[in-house]
Formats: sequence, C-alpha cells, structure tokens
Amino acid sequence: MEALFVSPLDAAHRALGAKMIPFGGWEMPLSYPAGTIEEHMACRTGATAFDVSHLGTVQVTGPDATERLQWALTNDLNKIAPGRAQYTHLLDESDGSVLDDIIVWWVDEETFDVIPNASNTDRVRHAIGGQETTHGRAVIAVQGPEARQRLATVFPAAAAVKRFYVERLDWNGIPCVVAGTGYTGEAGVEIAVPADPALALWTALMHAGITPAGLGARDTLRLEAALPLHGHELGPGITPLQAGLGWVVAWTKGDFRGRSALEVEQARGLARALRGISTEGRRPPREGCDVLIDGERVGALTSGNFSPVLGHGIALAFLPPAVEIGTPVGIDVRGSILAGKVTSTPFVSKKK
Repeated sequence: MEALFVSPLDAAHRALGAKMIPFGGWEMPLSYPAGTIEEHMACRTGATAFDVSHLGTVQVTGPDATERLQWALTNDLNKIAPGRAQYTHLLDESDGSVLDDIIVWWVDEETFDVIPNASNTDRVRHAIGGQETTHGRAVIAVQGPEARQRLATVFPAAAAVKRFYVERLDWNGIPCVVAGTGYTGEAGVEIAVPADPALALWTALMHAGITPAGLGARDTLRLEAALPLHGHELGPGITPLQAGLGWVVAWTKGDFRGRSALEVEQARGLARALRGISTEGRRPPREGCDVLIDGERVGALTSGNFSPVLGHGIALAFLPPAVEIGTPVGIDVRGSILAGKVTSTPFVSKKK
C-alpha cells in the first residue's frame, strides 16, 4: 500500500482531535469532535476553515500559457483576465466525458495556477503541461457568511478579495495567493500559503473564532448547493451537458479538446440529465440507490445525504431528460422505498 500524503497542517488537525481518513491519496480530516452537522451549520451561519491542501496545483507559465489552456480546457479565458478565477473542465477527447473539473487562478499575465481534484493531478498535469507545486504549500478555505468579517481580523487584505478574483498578497511578510473561490455555496476565500508558515496562519484563524471543518461537512455543504463532485456527478461517461454544466463549454472560442464529441451529443440529444431529489424524513438517501417512477427504475443516485439546513434527505441523480420538476419518485434504500420528488437546485441558495 502506498504511503498517503499529509497536509502541512496535519499536526494541527490531530491536536484538535480530528478523525483522519484517506482521501484522494492524502490523509485528511473527516470531522472534528463537534461533528459534521455542527461544522456544517457553523459554515452556514458563521465562519469555518477547511484544509484543502489535498487539491492539486499545477502552475502553467510562459507566453503560450493562455493558448495551451484554451485548447486543453472547455471554458474561455477571454471571458476573464489576469487577477480572475474561472471554473472549467478537462474532457476526454473520445467521448467528451469530464476527466476533471478544475478551477483556474489567473495569477498574472503569464502565470496560471490550475487547481485539479487531488486524485486527478497527474492526469491534468500531463494534459496541460506545467509544474506541480502542490507539496510546497497549504490551501485553507475560509467559508461562511461571517468568513470575511472574521478573516479581516487576521488577514485584512485576503478578506477583501472579491468573489472569483485572485491576488498575490503578503501575510506577515509571507507571500500568499488568495482567490475568492470555495466549494460550500457560501461566501469566502481560499488561501494558498507556503507549507512552513501555514500552521501559523491556521492557528491565527482558530484564535479569530473560525471553526475548523472537515471533509464530511464540505460534502454536505456542496450537496446542499448542488455542486458536482468528480467521481459522482462528473467522471467517466458523464459529459458537461448531461451534468447541466453546458455554460462551462465555450462554443464560440474555437476548437478545444473533446469539442467534437460534445457536438455529436448535442446534435443527437441527451439521453439523461442531472436532477435534484428531495426525500421525506431524516433518513438519508445514499449514492447508488435506484430511483423509481411508478415502480420502474429510471436511474440511480450519484450523491445523497441528510440536509442539516432543510432537515430532510436530498440527492442528485441522472434521470431521463423528460422527467419534470415535481415528479414523485421512490428511492430504493436497501429494499425499502423512501418517498421523494424531483426538485429544482440548488437545494439551499445563499447570497454571495
């Protein structure tokens, strides 16, 4: 068994009593003693800090960097500019499925920090070139309606970075890159800080009353916001069009990797589409459970859990495109049927 990578903040998590689990080749905190629901609600009502150092960073530089990324990725960098961030996809050339969903931080004219999912870092690096810088830094996501207010007591310049903007900043003389991005549906920023001083920044955030939160809360938060997770709503055989993310595909920018396959699918029409499902009661629907309409299987859940904010189960599933919002469904949970209905997403919507 290969050794797992550990975050520069590993010792801090253990000192806080975190439950550690393997995730994407890393050992990361699932939750802290307060528990996932408490951490979830802290993010929805206050401010939380997530260690997301497991995410990859591939730095692409040089005068041809923009052109290389324009070909490799689906979105159009001409929609933004240096000092901005963009969500985008890397596609399989053969069928247009999503090899990874990515945030690009356009740091300066000729420097991009491309942020893949942890387990896909090597794949993305091979596709776009560049140098992996993952292990030289930590990344801390400060999220929640009070995130900027509390962060301002520790790192005022970072707290001022706007949504989907990117800035190079110093914290106590330490160079950081800060982006107004996150994966919770809440306002906040993500701070890339060099590995050695990362613990000092994390400790300062804890002292500012920001709650530590783990992967468990990060997953329930992203599900309430209906944000896709690679390996669930994105991955082999799943295209951006099926996942309802056609806005990530820049048809007007010219050719890009996987374009031809998407054009074929677009002309043929979708065989399935991602939909939200709300279920009755507190019993959580789970990934892999069959979705039934009038007793007939029409799909399976890609993600499902209990929503701490709504107080009932929520799930995502690929269903026939003709299935309408409001359609009653049954979820087969280990042989018993959980009642639900197709619903619009996000399940929980927050102002940024």
